[in-house]
Amino acid sequence: MSTLPQADRPIDDVQGHWLLARLGKRVLRPGGLELTTQLLDEVHLAGAEVVELAPGIGRTATLILAAEPAGYVGVDADPSAAALVAEVVGERGRIVTADAADTGLPGGSADVVIGEAMLTMQSPRGKKAIIDEAVRVLKPGGHYAIHELGLQPDDLDPAIADEIRKALARSIKVNARPLTAAEWTALLTEAGLEVEWVGRAPMALLQMRRNLADEGVRGVLRIAWNLVRNPGARRRVLSVRRTFTRYADQLTGIALVARKPA
Repeated sequence: MSTLPQADRPIDDVQGHWLLARLGKRVLRPGGLELTTQLLDEVHLAGAEVVELAPGIGRTATLILAAEPAGYVGVDADPSAAALVAEVVGERGRIVTADAADTGLPGGSADVVIGEAMLTMQSPRGKKAIIDEAVRVLKPGGHYAIHELGLQPDDLDPAIADEIRKALARSIKVNARPLTAAEWTALLTEAGLEVEWVGRAPMALLQMRRNLADEGVRGVLRIAWNLVRNPGARRRVLSVRRTFTRYADQLTGIALVARKPA
């Protein structure tokens, strides 16, 4: 088994999603497995050429491959993450170690480009660069599907949005920049895409009901046991959970599907 990214970092410095992965959590998306499944259902993967950006530990890759696409390419800049997904994918696809903003893939080669929980962690310039690359890789008529962390409502006070971003940065050790549905839509539209579908789910990443649905009883017990054994990790997770709880009304999992005009 390949080593998880950031496995050599102290607990206090590990980015939140890799901390949870180290504890045994397999579904690391803001809207959970249900929203990921809805997203994939919207893009008709069977027989499609699919590119997944920053596939993480390969949980979504497994779902994509189960839909029997014509081809699968995973792109991750982290060699350790790329190795993890390569083990999941095997001979059913290929993995490229490259930046999501510069994949090196041929233009117009994909029917579907998928990215989850990765644009949120980018600056405005980084978000634009990755979206532009997705548009370049897509065939005319192809779809770009994203699952990210959102803010609500659309007219959320900018001061509160800034407060939330700072709180997330402190707790998850990433400069997360979630956007409202209107802002996510505008980003995709400005890149020349046409948004066709928007889905939402509560941001309940660390709530028991969501974890039972995403991980199953055995998975939850595995995570709980690892938390009991690691006080430092438990302290970090509780800090993240307090942040999510404090801003539960303003945070949401959001997914969008946009089409590249033919």
